[in-house]
Amino acid sequence: MRWALVKVCLAVTTMVVVAFAVPLGLVVREMARDRAFAGAEREAAAVAPALSITTDRDKLERVVASAGAGSRMAVHLPADGTRAALDIGGRRAADRDIQAVRRLGRASTAAVAGGFALLQPVALGSGSIAVVEVYVPESEVTNGVGTAWAVLAGVGLALIAGSVAVADRLGVRMVRPARRLVEGAHELGEGKLGARVPEEGPTELRLAAVAFNSMADQVVQLLANERELAADLSHRLRTPLTVLRLNAASLGAGPAAEQTRTAVAQLEREVDTIIRTAREAKPQTAPAGPGAGCDAAEAVRERMEFWSALAEDEGRTWRVAGVDRPVRIPVARADLTAALDALLGNVFRHTPQGTAFAVDVHHGEDAVIVLVSDAGPGIPDPEAAMARGRGSGTTGSTGLGLDIVRRLAESTGGDVRIGGSVLGGTEIRVRFQSDGRGPRGRGHRGAARRRRARKLVSTFNRSRSLP
Repeated sequence: MRWALVKVCLAVTTMVVVAFAVPLGLVVREMARDRAFAGAEREAAAVAPALSITTDRDKLERVVASAGAGSRMAVHLPADGTRAALDIGGRRAADRDIQAVRRLGRASTAAVAGGFALLQPVALGSGSIAVVEVYVPESEVTNGVGTAWAVLAGVGLALIAGSVAVADRLGVRMVRPARRLVEGAHELGEGKLGARVPEEGPTELRLAAVAFNSMADQVVQLLANERELAADLSHRLRTPLTVLRLNAASLGAGPAAEQTRTAVAQLEREVDTIIRTAREAKPQTAPAGPGAGCDAAEAVRERMEFWSALAEDEGRTWRVAGVDRPVRIPVARADLTAALDALLGNVFRHTPQGTAFAVDVHHGEDAVIVLVSDAGPGIPDPEAAMARGRGSGTTGSTGLGLDIVRRLAESTGGDVRIGGSVLGGTEIRVRFQSDGRGPRGRGHRGAARRRRARKLVSTFNRSRSLP
Protein backbone atom coordinates (compact mmCIF):
# COMPACT_ATOMS: atom_id res chain seq x y z
CA MET A 1 0.00 0.00 0.00
CA ARG A 2 2.85 2.36 0.87
CA TRP A 3 4.76 1.79 -2.40
CA ALA A 4 1.57 1.89 -4.43
CA LEU A 5 0.84 5.35 -3.01
CA VAL A 6 4.41 6.46 -3.83
CA LYS A 7 4.12 5.22 -7.40
CA VAL A 8 0.79 6.94 -7.94
CA CYS A 9 2.11 10.21 -6.50
CA LEU A 10 5.28 9.93 -8.67
CA ALA A 11 3.27 9.39 -11.84
CA VAL A 12 0.82 12.20 -11.12
CA THR A 13 3.54 14.69 -10.18
CA THR A 14 5.61 13.80 -13.26
CA MET A 15 2.64 14.38 -15.55
CA VAL A 16 1.87 17.72 -13.88
CA VAL A 17 5.52 18.84 -14.13
CA VAL A 18 5.74 17.83 -17.80
CA ALA A 19 2.41 19.47 -18.59
CA PHE A 20 3.61 22.80 -17.16
CA ALA A 21 7.38 22.69 -17.79
CA VAL A 22 7.31 21.85 -21.52
CA PRO A 23 4.97 24.71 -22.57
CA LEU A 24 6.81 27.07 -20.22
CA GLY A 25 10.15 26.10 -21.80
CA LEU A 26 8.75 26.77 -25.27
CA VAL A 27 7.44 30.13 -24.14
CA VAL A 28 10.89 31.04 -22.74
CA ARG A 29 12.52 30.16 -26.08
CA GLU A 30 10.01 32.23 -28.04
CA MET A 31 10.49 35.16 -25.69
CA ALA A 32 14.26 35.03 -26.20
CA ARG A 33 13.79 34.91 -30.00
CA ASP A 34 11.33 37.81 -29.96
CA ARG A 35 13.72 39.82 -27.80
CA ALA A 36 16.60 39.28 -30.24
CA PHE A 37 14.59 40.22 -33.35
CA ALA A 38 13.00 43.21 -31.60
CA GLY A 39 16.52 44.58 -31.08
CA ALA A 40 17.34 43.99 -34.75
CA GLU A 41 14.17 45.83 -35.82
CA ARG A 42 15.19 48.83 -33.71
CA GLU A 43 18.59 48.88 -35.40
CA ALA A 44 16.99 48.70 -38.85
CA ALA A 45 14.54 51.49 -37.99
CA ALA A 46 17.47 53.77 -37.10
CA VAL A 47 18.68 53.68 -40.74
CA ALA A 48 15.30 54.16 -42.41
CA PRO A 49 15.14 58.00 -42.07
CA ALA A 50 18.53 58.40 -43.78
CA LEU A 51 17.48 56.18 -46.69
CA SER A 52 14.42 58.30 -47.32
CA ILE A 53 16.69 61.37 -47.72
CA THR A 54 19.80 60.14 -49.56
CA THR A 55 21.21 57.13 -51.31
CA ASP A 56 24.81 58.35 -51.32
CA ARG A 57 27.16 55.49 -50.44
CA ASP A 58 29.51 57.53 -48.22
CA LYS A 59 26.70 59.09 -46.26
CA LEU A 60 24.95 55.75 -45.81
CA GLU A 61 28.16 54.11 -44.59
CA ARG A 62 28.51 56.82 -41.96
CA VAL A 63 24.86 56.32 -40.95
CA VAL A 64 25.37 52.57 -40.63
CA ALA A 65 28.52 53.12 -38.59
CA SER A 66 26.79 55.63 -36.29
CA ALA A 67 23.91 53.16 -35.70
CA GLY A 68 26.39 50.95 -33.84
CA ALA A 69 25.47 47.81 -35.75
CA GLY A 70 28.94 47.44 -37.23
CA SER A 71 29.36 44.41 -39.39
CA ARG A 72 25.91 43.10 -38.45
CA MET A 73 24.06 45.56 -40.72
CA ALA A 74 23.90 45.79 -44.50
CA VAL A 75 21.87 48.06 -46.82
CA HIS A 76 20.76 46.80 -50.25
CA LEU A 77 19.87 49.59 -52.73
CA PRO A 78 18.14 48.69 -56.01
CA ALA A 79 19.48 49.85 -59.44
CA ASP A 80 18.00 52.94 -61.03
CA GLY A 81 18.64 54.91 -64.24
CA THR A 82 21.83 56.55 -63.02
CA ARG A 83 23.56 53.70 -61.11
CA ALA A 84 23.67 49.97 -60.56
CA ALA A 85 22.43 48.06 -57.50
CA LEU A 86 24.46 48.88 -54.38
CA ASP A 87 25.20 46.80 -51.26
CA ILE A 88 26.58 48.57 -48.22
CA GLY A 89 27.97 46.40 -45.36
CA GLY A 90 28.50 42.68 -45.07
CA ARG A 91 25.87 40.78 -46.96
CA ARG A 92 24.64 37.42 -45.66
CA ALA A 93 21.09 37.00 -47.03
CA ALA A 94 20.52 35.37 -50.43
CA ASP A 95 19.35 37.38 -53.46
CA ARG A 96 16.03 35.54 -53.62
CA ASP A 97 15.22 36.51 -50.00
CA ILE A 98 16.04 40.16 -50.68
CA GLN A 99 13.97 40.20 -53.89
CA ALA A 100 11.05 38.55 -52.08
CA VAL A 101 11.06 41.31 -49.44
CA ARG A 102 11.11 44.01 -52.14
CA ARG A 103 8.24 42.32 -53.96
CA LEU A 104 6.07 41.73 -50.89
CA GLY A 105 6.93 45.00 -49.13
CA ARG A 106 7.04 43.52 -45.62
CA ALA A 107 9.79 42.44 -43.24
CA SER A 108 10.88 38.86 -42.99
CA THR A 109 13.62 36.69 -41.55
CA ALA A 110 15.93 34.34 -43.39
CA ALA A 111 18.21 31.64 -42.06
CA VAL A 112 21.85 32.32 -42.74
CA ALA A 113 25.12 30.78 -41.64
CA GLY A 114 25.51 31.15 -37.87
CA GLY A 115 22.11 32.71 -37.24
CA PHE A 116 19.33 34.67 -38.87
CA ALA A 117 18.99 37.79 -41.03
CA LEU A 118 16.22 40.32 -40.47
CA LEU A 119 15.24 41.91 -43.78
CA GLN A 120 13.40 45.23 -43.39
CA PRO A 121 12.02 47.05 -46.54
CA VAL A 122 12.40 50.86 -46.69
CA ALA A 123 10.76 53.10 -49.32
CA LEU A 124 13.16 55.51 -51.05
CA GLY A 125 12.34 58.97 -52.35
CA SER A 126 12.44 57.65 -55.93
CA GLY A 127 9.70 55.18 -55.14
CA SER A 128 11.89 52.09 -55.22
CA ILE A 129 12.40 49.75 -52.26
CA ALA A 130 15.66 49.39 -50.36
CA VAL A 131 16.24 46.49 -47.95
CA VAL A 132 18.01 46.86 -44.62
CA GLU A 133 19.59 43.60 -43.43
CA VAL A 134 20.44 43.06 -39.75
CA TYR A 135 22.31 39.89 -38.74
CA VAL A 136 21.09 38.17 -35.58
CA PRO A 137 23.52 35.48 -34.29
CA GLU A 138 22.18 32.16 -33.01
CA SER A 139 23.62 32.93 -29.57
CA GLU A 140 21.33 35.96 -29.22
CA VAL A 141 18.25 33.99 -30.28
CA THR A 142 18.93 31.36 -27.59
CA ASN A 143 20.38 33.71 -24.99
CA GLY A 144 19.20 32.57 -21.47
CA VAL A 145 17.11 29.71 -22.84
CA GLY A 146 19.47 27.01 -21.60
CA THR A 147 19.63 28.52 -18.13
CA ALA A 148 15.85 28.87 -17.97
CA TRP A 149 15.39 25.28 -19.07
CA ALA A 150 17.89 24.09 -16.47
CA VAL A 151 16.03 26.00 -13.76
CA LEU A 152 12.71 24.51 -14.89
CA ALA A 153 14.21 21.02 -14.92
CA GLY A 154 15.63 21.51 -11.43
CA VAL A 155 12.32 22.82 -10.10
CA GLY A 156 10.50 19.90 -11.72
CA LEU A 157 12.89 17.35 -10.24
CA ALA A 158 12.61 19.02 -6.84
CA LEU A 159 8.82 18.86 -7.04
CA ILE A 160 8.94 15.20 -8.01
CA ALA A 161 11.39 14.37 -5.21
CA GLY A 162 9.34 16.36 -2.71
CA SER A 163 6.11 14.67 -3.75
CA VAL A 164 7.73 11.25 -3.45
CA ALA A 165 9.01 12.09 0.04
CA VAL A 166 5.59 13.42 1.10
CA ALA A 167 3.86 10.37 -0.38
CA ASP A 168 6.27 8.09 1.47
CA ARG A 169 5.53 9.84 4.78
CA LEU A 170 1.83 9.73 4.11
CA GLY A 171 2.12 6.07 3.20
CA VAL A 172 3.94 5.33 6.44
CA ARG A 173 1.32 7.31 8.37
CA MET A 174 -1.43 5.26 6.77
CA VAL A 175 0.28 1.86 6.65
CA ARG A 176 1.59 1.83 10.23
CA PRO A 177 -1.85 2.17 11.91
CA ALA A 178 -3.30 -0.33 9.44
CA ARG A 179 -0.49 -2.80 10.23
CA ARG A 180 -1.04 -2.31 13.97
CA LEU A 181 -4.76 -2.89 13.48
CA VAL A 182 -4.02 -6.16 11.67
CA GLU A 183 -1.56 -7.25 14.37
CA GLY A 184 -4.08 -6.40 17.08
CA ALA A 185 -6.77 -8.42 15.32
CA HIS A 186 -4.39 -11.42 15.06
CA GLU A 187 -3.46 -11.14 18.75
CA LEU A 188 -7.10 -10.92 19.79
CA GLY A 189 -7.89 -13.91 17.60
CA GLU A 190 -5.08 -15.86 19.29
CA GLY A 191 -6.68 -15.23 22.68
CA LYS A 192 -4.54 -12.29 23.85
CA LEU A 193 -7.43 -10.35 25.35
CA GLY A 194 -5.19 -7.45 26.36
CA ALA A 195 -4.42 -6.56 22.71
CA ARG A 196 -5.28 -2.93 21.94
CA VAL A 197 -4.51 -0.62 19.02
CA PRO A 198 -3.19 2.97 19.35
CA GLU A 199 -5.88 5.39 18.23
CA GLU A 200 -3.78 7.38 15.77
CA GLY A 201 -3.37 7.98 12.04
CA PRO A 202 -5.92 9.20 9.47
CA THR A 203 -9.48 9.75 10.59
CA GLU A 204 -10.79 6.52 9.07
CA LEU A 205 -8.06 4.36 10.62
CA ARG A 206 -8.41 6.18 13.95
CA LEU A 207 -12.14 5.44 13.98
CA ALA A 208 -11.36 1.83 13.06
CA ALA A 209 -8.92 1.63 15.99
CA VAL A 210 -11.53 3.10 18.35
CA ALA A 211 -14.08 0.56 17.13
CA PHE A 212 -11.56 -2.28 17.51
CA ASN A 213 -10.64 -1.28 21.06
CA SER A 214 -14.30 -0.95 21.97
CA MET A 215 -14.99 -4.38 20.49
CA ALA A 216 -12.04 -5.88 22.41
CA ASP A 217 -13.29 -4.32 25.65
CA GLN A 218 -16.74 -5.73 25.02
CA VAL A 219 -15.30 -9.17 24.29
CA VAL A 220 -13.32 -9.09 27.54
CA GLN A 221 -16.34 -7.85 29.45
CA LEU A 222 -18.61 -10.48 27.92
CA LEU A 223 -16.18 -13.27 28.78
CA ALA A 224 -15.74 -11.92 32.30
CA ASN A 225 -19.49 -11.53 32.75
CA GLU A 226 -19.99 -15.08 31.51
CA ARG A 227 -17.52 -16.45 34.06
CA GLU A 228 -18.95 -14.25 36.79
CA LEU A 229 -22.46 -15.34 35.93
CA ALA A 230 -21.40 -18.97 36.15
CA ALA A 231 -19.80 -18.30 39.54
CA ASP A 232 -22.79 -16.31 40.77
CA LEU A 233 -25.31 -18.91 39.65
CA SER A 234 -23.20 -21.65 41.16
CA HIS A 235 -22.99 -19.78 44.43
CA ARG A 236 -26.74 -19.33 44.49
CA LEU A 237 -26.94 -23.13 44.57
CA ARG A 238 -25.45 -22.85 48.06
CA THR A 239 -28.85 -21.93 49.51
CA PRO A 240 -30.67 -25.14 48.46
CA LEU A 241 -27.48 -27.11 49.14
CA THR A 242 -27.43 -25.79 52.70
CA VAL A 243 -31.03 -26.91 53.14
CA LEU A 244 -30.23 -30.33 51.68
CA ARG A 245 -27.17 -30.71 53.90
CA LEU A 246 -29.12 -29.82 57.03
CA ASN A 247 -32.00 -32.09 56.09
CA ALA A 248 -29.55 -34.86 55.29
CA ALA A 249 -27.96 -34.43 58.70
CA SER A 250 -31.35 -35.04 60.33
CA LEU A 251 -31.97 -38.32 58.48
CA GLY A 252 -30.19 -40.33 61.14
CA ALA A 253 -28.23 -43.50 60.47
CA GLY A 254 -28.59 -45.96 57.63
CA PRO A 255 -27.12 -46.64 54.17
CA ALA A 256 -29.61 -44.33 52.37
CA ALA A 257 -28.97 -41.46 54.75
CA GLU A 258 -25.20 -41.90 54.43
CA GLN A 259 -25.44 -42.00 50.62
CA THR A 260 -27.53 -38.82 50.69
CA ARG A 261 -25.00 -37.01 52.89
CA THR A 262 -22.14 -38.21 50.68
CA ALA A 263 -23.92 -37.02 47.54
CA VAL A 264 -24.64 -33.61 49.07
CA ALA A 265 -21.00 -33.25 50.15
CA GLN A 266 -19.80 -34.20 46.68
CA LEU A 267 -22.24 -31.76 45.12
CA GLU A 268 -20.91 -28.99 47.38
CA ARG A 269 -17.35 -29.78 46.31
CA GLU A 270 -18.32 -29.66 42.63
CA VAL A 271 -20.06 -26.31 43.11
CA ASP A 272 -16.96 -24.97 44.88
CA THR A 273 -14.80 -26.14 41.97
CA ILE A 274 -17.06 -24.40 39.46
CA ILE A 275 -16.98 -21.18 41.49
CA ARG A 276 -13.18 -21.17 41.83
CA THR A 277 -12.71 -21.85 38.13
CA ALA A 278 -15.15 -19.16 37.06
CA ARG A 279 -13.69 -16.55 39.40
CA GLU A 280 -10.34 -16.53 37.58
CA ALA A 281 -11.58 -13.68 35.38
CA LYS A 282 -13.89 -11.85 37.75
CA PRO A 283 -15.36 -8.62 36.31
CA GLN A 284 -16.18 -5.49 38.22
CA THR A 285 -19.82 -4.89 38.97
CA ALA A 286 -21.12 -1.83 37.12
CA PRO A 287 -22.94 0.83 39.09
CA ALA A 288 -26.67 0.81 38.84
CA GLY A 289 -28.06 3.08 36.16
CA PRO A 290 -30.38 6.04 36.70
CA GLY A 291 -33.75 4.95 38.00
CA ALA A 292 -32.55 1.45 38.91
CA GLY A 293 -33.10 0.18 42.43
CA CYS A 294 -35.37 -1.72 44.76
CA ASP A 295 -36.98 -1.63 48.19
CA ALA A 296 -34.43 -3.10 50.61
CA ALA A 297 -37.04 -3.50 53.35
CA GLU A 298 -39.30 -5.59 51.13
CA ALA A 299 -36.36 -7.73 49.97
CA VAL A 300 -35.27 -8.37 53.57
CA ARG A 301 -38.80 -9.34 54.60
CA GLU A 302 -39.13 -11.74 51.68
CA ARG A 303 -35.77 -13.46 52.34
CA MET A 304 -36.41 -13.71 56.08
CA GLU A 305 -39.68 -15.49 55.34
CA PHE A 306 -37.71 -18.00 53.29
CA TRP A 307 -34.96 -18.57 55.87
CA SER A 308 -37.31 -18.53 58.86
CA ALA A 309 -38.63 -21.99 58.00
CA LEU A 310 -35.14 -23.44 58.11
CA ALA A 311 -34.41 -21.47 61.29
CA GLU A 312 -37.41 -23.04 63.02
CA ASP A 313 -36.25 -26.51 61.97
CA GLU A 314 -32.85 -25.88 63.59
CA GLY A 315 -34.23 -24.16 66.64
CA ARG A 316 -32.73 -20.77 65.87
CA THR A 317 -34.27 -17.58 67.19
CA TRP A 318 -34.19 -14.67 64.85
CA ARG A 319 -35.13 -11.03 64.72
CA VAL A 320 -35.62 -8.49 61.92
CA ALA A 321 -35.93 -4.72 62.43
CA GLY A 322 -36.17 -1.57 60.34
CA VAL A 323 -38.35 -3.09 57.59
CA ASP A 324 -41.63 -1.46 58.53
CA ARG A 325 -41.32 1.25 55.87
CA PRO A 326 -39.88 1.35 52.29
CA VAL A 327 -36.11 1.82 52.04
CA ARG A 328 -34.89 2.47 48.49
CA ILE A 329 -31.34 1.60 47.43
CA PRO A 330 -29.82 1.88 43.91
CA VAL A 331 -29.28 -1.85 43.27
CA ALA A 332 -31.30 -4.45 41.41
CA ARG A 333 -33.68 -6.64 43.41
CA ALA A 334 -32.07 -9.86 42.16
CA ASP A 335 -28.58 -8.68 43.18
CA LEU A 336 -29.74 -7.68 46.65
CA THR A 337 -31.50 -11.03 47.08
CA ALA A 338 -28.30 -12.86 46.12
CA ALA A 339 -26.30 -10.80 48.63
CA LEU A 340 -28.79 -11.47 51.44
CA ASP A 341 -28.83 -15.19 50.69
CA ALA A 342 -25.03 -15.22 50.77
CA LEU A 343 -24.93 -13.57 54.20
CA LEU A 344 -27.72 -15.65 55.74
CA GLY A 345 -26.37 -18.82 54.16
CA ASN A 346 -23.01 -18.17 55.86
CA VAL A 347 -24.83 -17.91 59.21
CA PHE A 348 -26.51 -21.30 58.77
CA ARG A 349 -23.38 -22.91 57.39
CA HIS A 350 -20.74 -21.65 59.82
CA THR A 351 -22.67 -21.52 63.13
CA PRO A 352 -24.06 -24.43 65.18
CA GLN A 353 -27.75 -25.26 65.15
CA GLY A 354 -29.74 -23.22 67.61
CA THR A 355 -27.57 -20.10 67.14
CA ALA A 356 -29.63 -16.90 67.10
CA PHE A 357 -29.24 -14.30 64.37
CA ALA A 358 -30.73 -10.92 63.43
CA VAL A 359 -31.07 -8.64 60.43
CA ASP A 360 -31.39 -4.87 60.94
CA VAL A 361 -32.04 -2.23 58.28
CA HIS A 362 -31.55 1.45 58.95
CA HIS A 363 -32.14 4.33 56.55
CA GLY A 364 -29.87 7.33 57.17
CA GLU A 365 -29.61 10.67 55.39
CA ASP A 366 -27.58 9.43 52.41
CA ALA A 367 -26.93 5.74 53.17
CA VAL A 368 -28.72 2.52 54.00
CA ILE A 369 -27.05 0.05 56.34
CA VAL A 370 -27.93 -3.65 56.54
CA LEU A 371 -26.55 -5.50 59.56
CA VAL A 372 -26.49 -9.31 59.68
CA SER A 373 -25.38 -10.51 63.11
CA ASP A 374 -25.32 -13.83 64.91
CA ALA A 375 -24.55 -15.30 68.33
CA GLY A 376 -22.07 -17.83 66.99
CA PRO A 377 -18.39 -18.32 67.79
CA GLY A 378 -17.43 -15.28 65.68
CA ILE A 379 -14.72 -14.85 63.07
CA PRO A 380 -11.22 -15.02 64.58
CA ASP A 381 -9.58 -13.14 61.67
CA PRO A 382 -11.95 -10.63 59.99
CA GLU A 383 -9.17 -9.35 57.72
CA ALA A 384 -8.60 -12.83 56.29
CA ALA A 385 -12.33 -13.19 55.74
CA MET A 386 -12.41 -9.88 53.84
CA ALA A 387 -9.39 -11.03 51.82
CA ARG A 388 -11.36 -14.09 50.75
CA GLY A 389 -14.16 -11.70 49.88
CA ARG A 390 -11.77 -9.96 47.49
CA GLY A 391 -11.06 -13.07 45.53
CA SER A 392 -8.37 -14.96 47.52
CA GLY A 393 -10.48 -17.98 48.33
CA THR A 394 -8.84 -20.70 50.43
CA THR A 395 -9.53 -24.37 50.93
CA GLY A 396 -13.09 -24.87 52.06
CA SER A 397 -14.22 -21.39 51.02
CA THR A 398 -14.56 -19.82 47.60
CA GLY A 399 -14.91 -16.34 49.08
CA LEU A 400 -17.59 -15.53 46.53
CA GLY A 401 -20.31 -14.93 49.11
CA LEU A 402 -18.60 -11.90 50.62
CA ASP A 403 -17.37 -10.91 47.17
CA ILE A 404 -20.96 -10.67 45.87
CA VAL A 405 -21.90 -8.50 48.84
CA ARG A 406 -18.77 -6.34 48.60
CA ARG A 407 -19.12 -5.67 44.86
CA LEU A 408 -22.78 -4.82 45.27
CA ALA A 409 -22.05 -2.34 48.07
CA GLU A 410 -19.07 -0.75 46.29
CA SER A 411 -21.11 -0.30 43.13
CA THR A 412 -23.11 2.33 45.03
CA GLY A 413 -20.09 3.88 46.76
CA GLY A 414 -20.57 1.89 49.96
CA ASP A 415 -18.51 -0.80 51.67
CA VAL A 416 -18.58 -3.97 53.79
CA ARG A 417 -17.08 -4.38 57.26
CA ILE A 418 -16.81 -7.34 59.63
CA GLY A 419 -16.85 -6.89 63.38
CA GLY A 420 -18.16 -8.19 66.65
CA SER A 421 -21.88 -8.52 67.26
CA VAL A 422 -23.84 -7.47 70.35
CA LEU A 423 -25.24 -11.01 70.23
CA GLY A 424 -21.75 -12.28 70.92
CA GLY A 425 -20.81 -13.53 67.45
CA THR A 426 -20.10 -11.95 64.08
CA GLU A 427 -21.61 -8.78 62.64
CA ILE A 428 -21.37 -7.95 58.94
CA ARG A 429 -22.22 -4.34 58.15
CA VAL A 430 -23.15 -3.56 54.55
CA ARG A 431 -23.48 0.11 53.66
CA PHE A 432 -25.24 1.23 50.46
CA GLN A 433 -25.08 4.84 49.28
CA SER A 434 -28.66 6.00 48.69
CA ASP A 435 -27.69 8.30 45.79
CA GLY A 436 -25.58 5.64 44.08
CA ARG A 437 -22.82 8.09 43.15
CA GLY A 438 -20.09 5.49 42.99
CA PRO A 439 -16.90 5.96 45.02
CA ARG A 440 -17.15 8.02 48.14
CA GLY A 441 -16.62 11.72 47.85
CA ARG A 442 -13.35 13.30 48.87
CA GLY A 443 -12.53 16.27 50.99
CA HIS A 444 -15.14 17.86 53.23
CA ARG A 445 -18.14 16.07 51.71
CA GLY A 446 -16.45 12.66 51.97
CA ALA A 447 -15.47 13.27 55.59
CA ALA A 448 -19.00 14.39 56.42
CA ARG A 449 -20.40 11.21 54.92
CA ARG A 450 -18.01 9.05 56.92
CA ARG A 451 -18.95 10.86 60.15
CA ARG A 452 -22.65 10.29 59.43
CA ALA A 453 -21.93 6.61 58.71
CA ARG A 454 -20.10 6.20 62.03
CA LYS A 455 -22.96 7.94 63.81
CA LEU A 456 -25.39 5.60 62.07
CA VAL A 457 -23.47 2.54 63.24
CA SER A 458 -23.33 3.78 66.84
CA THR A 459 -27.10 4.42 66.72
CA PHE A 460 -27.56 0.80 65.58
CA ASN A 461 -25.48 -0.53 68.38
CA ARG A 462 -27.35 1.46 71.02
CA SER A 463 -30.77 0.52 69.63
CA ARG A 464 -29.91 -3.19 69.47
CA SER A 465 -28.51 -3.24 72.99
CA LEU A 466 -31.78 -2.00 74.47
CA PRO A 467 -34.06 -4.64 76.09
